[in-house]
Amino acid sequence: MASRLIGALTFQDISQRLRATSILCLPMGSMEQHGPHLPLNTDAVLAEAFSRRIVERWGESYDLWQLPGLSVGLSPEHSWAPGTLSLSVQAMTALLRDLGREIARALPAKNLAIVNGHGGNRGILEALARELRGDFGLNVCALHLGAMMTPASDAAPDIHGGKDETSVMLAIAPDLVRRERIAMLKNPPDGEAVRAAILDPAVTWPWSSDDKRIADLGIIGDAAAASVERGEAIVEHVVEAAGGVLKRLRENQDFARN
Repeated sequence: MASRLIGALTFQDISQRLRATSILCLPMGSMEQHGPHLPLNTDAVLAEAFSRRIVERWGESYDLWQLPGLSVGLSPEHSWAPGTLSLSVQAMTALLRDLGREIARALPAKNLAIVNGHGGNRGILEALARELRGDFGLNVCALHLGAMMTPASDAAPDIHGGKDETSVMLAIAPDLVRRERIAMLKNPPDGEAVRAAILDPAVTWPWSSDDKRIADLGIIGDAAAASVERGEAIVEHVVEAAGGVLKRLRENQDFARN
């Protein structure tokens, strides 16, 4: 794995080992409250861990290389909580555009797979993906881990710090989970209220995780239902599913050339 970390290469290695068809994996997380039982850097931990496992699994097949991660994102929905750090939309736009410009300038690889650990980053990634392609010639996709971990068909919405996110943390970073504090979460949110505030495809609301109609101590989900076994199954599922995304990314590059 160390041999596929961009930061572990020398400047002379870059032109020798990377090609235009290589794929760069960019972990992208956040620094925000995750309730009483998960750390502020949960999304960054998940993005780094999934990126590492995706590179380990698919690195040889698709010539993957891992970039240094971004640990602060767009988190205004959690700004009520101490410790949450959030960039502005303007700052995030400038950061991603500058990074895209530098990737295109400094590296031969023209494929970029953003491994996004924070749902709040999704909107700006969708908006900027076309600019990264049109302005800098990057072939881009974003894997949104939250959506990949939790099927849209789940009866009980699991949005933030619930059973799936907690399960994965138990599987990949158990020392960071305050298991004894999960008992502080007494009221899993009402599914219909969550769907109306966050998941309605026809309406956008500026929701906040301190809204007691949809969250308990900042958690939107049922952390008490988490387990190591569930976390391990989710990790395996996401890593395998990433293979299909990477295949399509390479196909998109081939299509653009033709």
